[in-house]
Amino acid sequence: MYKFNPEEAVEKCVEWIQDFFEKNGKGCNAIVGISGGKDSSVVSALLVKALGKDRVIGVLLPNGVQPDIDKAYELVNHLGIKHTEINIKDIYDAALMQLKGEVTEQTRINIQPRIRMTMLYAYSQSHNGRVANTCNLSEDWVGYSTRYGDSVGDFSPISSFTV
Repeated sequence: MYKFNPEEAVEKCVEWIQDFFEKNGKGCNAIVGISGGKDSSVVSALLVKALGKDRVIGVLLPNGVQPDIDKAYELVNHLGIKHTEINIKDIYDAALMQLKGEVTEQTRINIQPRIRMTMLYAYSQSHNGRVANTCNLSEDWVGYSTRYGDSVGDFSPISSFTV
């Protein structure tokens, strides 16, 4: 029976991240969307371990008021990484207004991660970065991601980890 070894998994993941950056962005920064949840927290910590805190930039992307944004700030402060906040509310509202007519709830839900990913890539391009995907294997198995939204990234450190 398979026995998960977290120390070994972390070390292999850290080595993989270092190798990715050596081949695909030597000297680049890792850009990660920070929600304060488990996935962005784990990815951010792995990035800091692999690249050092000076090469990891967290981007907080609330849609208007986010009641638990303090968790995201706790994470970036705990890790000591550079960070910025980009509020997507105006972009989100403008996108919905441009869709004219009936907009389904699923559309309203999925537009948010797509806007967030657009903003992450825009920020990344201006800050010598590579965007981290924060999806995990459990989410991929059940289809809990948004195409062209949170399922996107230049590299995916926890894609082989289950929750």
